[in-house]
Amino acid sequence: MLPGDYIAMKLTGEVNSTISGLSEGIFWDFKNHSISNELLRHYQINEDILPNIYPTFSVQGKILKQVAKEFGLAEGAVVSYRAGDQPNNAFSLNVLNAGEVAATAGTSGVVYGVIDKINYDKISRVNQFAHVNYSVENPIYGVLLCINGTGIQNSWIRKNFASELSYNDINQLASTISIGSDGISIIPFGNGSERVLQNKNIQGQIIGLDFNRHIREHIFRAAQEGIAFSLKYGVDIMKEMGLNIRIIRAGKANMFLSPVFRETLSNVTEAMIELYDTNGAQGAARGAAYGAGYYKSFNETFNSLNKVGEVHPQIKNIETTQDAYNKWFNRLKLFL
Repeated sequence: MLPGDYIAMKLTGEVNSTISGLSEGIFWDFKNHSISNELLRHYQINEDILPNIYPTFSVQGKILKQVAKEFGLAEGAVVSYRAGDQPNNAFSLNVLNAGEVAATAGTSGVVYGVIDKINYDKISRVNQFAHVNYSVENPIYGVLLCINGTGIQNSWIRKNFASELSYNDINQLASTISIGSDGISIIPFGNGSERVLQNKNIQGQIIGLDFNRHIREHIFRAAQEGIAFSLKYGVDIMKEMGLNIRIIRAGKANMFLSPVFRETLSNVTEAMIELYDTNGAQGAARGAAYGAGYYKSFNETFNSLNKVGEVHPQIKNIETTQDAYNKWFNRLKLFL
């Protein structure tokens, strides 16, 4: 069971999961839309130990009486939704249809795109799941790109270069430096091995530093550009799988609070970024309400979702940003 399945079991006393959850455990056969018998045979796993399968949005068990009492919940409350963190983040942003993309940039950074055709990266640099609205009749897949060193790199920069400043101060200072950070490139892979790099650990790198002209503001900008460029690197892999990215949806939080980061990501991917006032907890609440029948459709579920901003690619800066990315990418290749 996944952790969420275990928690649901402790709440309800029932051992259940979903197709989306089973796909996270690599138990789902996407071609045949069923449990992977080939995998079970190979690892000699008895199918009887697998949990019962429920639709992601459905009543999957009632809260036990003693549990409801202990947590102060209403007797008869139900578990009606469960999902992994990134499928749920995508759901919280109403990313449910092929071609739609969700992003997050906290400690790690994720781009999660939705497709409606079976595809995969031959060297497994990105993951594929059954999305939360997957069904055998209407198979919808989520493709997940993860970069380990996003917000944690920004945090490291602040702690070691500007502990007296707020993140907002750093964002403002970064914006005083021109695109490309005057030749500095930062490779943001200092938080362990990266699947997008075929599980290599190339560590973090600061390249192009000139002691005579560079100041800490250059480092601030280069760090944020490096994070955006690493996401662009992964997005290009997703494009090879047929994902056409034109709009990226994200919660206005973490790295997406920085204008430099937002504008760099938009310019280098040539995609519009839509910012929303939401988070994973709100997404889970909406999913549970829909699964319990409180909402009758996804349209109704997201009727109150509030868009708080848009970032459009800036035609005048696309070429300059692409040139900065190309320099960053050529430096990245030295470590691959």
